[in-house]
Order: sequence, then structure tokens, then C-alpha cells
Amino acid sequence: MQPTTSAWQRAQACAKHLQTKITHPPEILLILGSGLGHYAQRIENPVTVSYNDIEGFPRSTVQGHKGEFLFGTLHNKNAAIMNGRFHLYEGHAAEDIALPIRALAILGAKTLILTNAAGGINPVFTPGDIMIITDHINLTGQNPLTGPNDEKYGPRFPDMTGVYDQTLRQTAQKINPELKQGIYAGLLGPSFETPAEIRMLSAMGADAVGMSTVTEAIAARHMGLRVLGLSCITNLAAGVAGQPLNHGEVLEAGRQAAPKFAALLDGVLGCV
Repeated sequence: MQPTTSAWQRAQACAKHLQTKITHPPEILLILGSGLGHYAQRIENPVTVSYNDIEGFPRSTVQGHKGEFLFGTLHNKNAAIMNGRFHLYEGHAAEDIALPIRALAILGAKTLILTNAAGGINPVFTPGDIMIITDHINLTGQNPLTGPNDEKYGPRFPDMTGVYDQTLRQTAQKINPELKQGIYAGLLGPSFETPAEIRMLSAMGADAVGMSTVTEAIAARHMGLRVLGLSCITNLAAGVAGQPLNHGEVLEAGRQAAPKFAALLDGVLGCV
């Protein structure tokens, strides 16, 4: 039987490959969610690396996700942008979703900014709102830390009390006092939630729901990265909206919210 390649060996191999493509290792990793990919155009002196060109790297299959890294500078800081992410519902394992975070952390990234499109559960939310994630509920049934652990990258049992960095959250709130705050529930997908599931999530304390972010945040917290999570409320969740949901509307709402989102990200990156 052939020996298997561990998740950490894969991350090291990806980091080594990316290191040959860039001049300066990134301090910040930014992951752009559905409809928010236009922010990638702001990176200066970009070096583009397609996911397809990285051996052993997953492929992004979702509409609106380009599937590429952009390395360059944002507000005079070395940064990397993931223009397109991976999801469990695409058939990827949790360790695949953690792979880019681990690889970039090995390269030297210290801060992870996660953005996503989410359905609003909190009745005070309206489409176009931006929510600072204060905490999350992982209902995907999977965890990227399952399997062998390498202690030099993080502890076997990492604390998840403060996944989302309080200082970064306060910075975002000062930049835009109108931002909402709340708890993000991460579900497996790809089907949108039923009204009964939304009622359950509301009773559990969730303010917004989506199909990404939690796996990435866990992997980043495990390796000691500071994490900021931002949800663009692109639609009201099932039973709240009173009408059927579709992915096209999510993308369009994300595009409409892009200017406000870009201004926020510019402000945060200027302070990191």
C-alpha cells in the first residue's frame, strides 16, 4: 500500500510551490465570497496563480468564483487574495478547504479576513447589510482538524472561545458604525435551508446562515491567525423572505453591496 500524504505535507508542498511564484510573502489573506470578487481588482502589482496550476490543489466550481490567488500589495501591505473559495458541498474534504489557509500561514500570513454572502435570519436585517461575525455555529458535521495533528502548527485541542479577533471587529465597527453584529451558522448545503431549519437556527441564536467560512475560521484559529469575518446579507432566509431563493439573486445582491463592502475592507486593511 502506498503511504498517504498528510494534510500538513500537502500544505507544505503548496506553500513551497507558491513561494516560487512570489517575491514577498503575504501578511494578510483575504477570501472573497460570492458576488464580492470585484475587490480583487484593487490589489497592486498583482501576481496571479491559478488554482489549476498548483499540484494537489482543489478546484473551485461555483459560479462567481474565479479560482485564483492574487499576490500583491493592499494599502502598502503584502497581501494575498483568494478569488474563489472551496465548499464542502462541492465534494471537497474539510482538509481541502483548510489547505490554502494552512499554506499561506506557513508562508507567513498572520491575519485572515473572511467574507461571505449569507442569508439573514435576524428580523432586523435587510439585504445589503454587512454583519461582523462575532461567533459561529458549525453545523456542517465536519471539522478540518480531524485526523493527525502536527504540534508545530497548532495544538491538538485548540481553544475556540475567541475565533473572531475582537480588535479587528472593533476596528470594522469604528470604520462603519452602521454595521450589524451577529452569529453565523455554517451549514453543509448546497440546498438552501427549509423554513423549519431557519426557525431552529433562530432559536439557537444564529443571526445569519451560509455554506462557508466556519471550516476556514477553525483552521486559521488553530494556527494562531487573527480572523475577521464579514457577512454580506444578500437575502432573507427561507420563511423570512416569503419567496423562493436562488443563487443568481445572491450574486446580484453581492455586486450591489460591493462598493460599501470595498470601503469597509479598505478601512480595515489600512489599520491592520
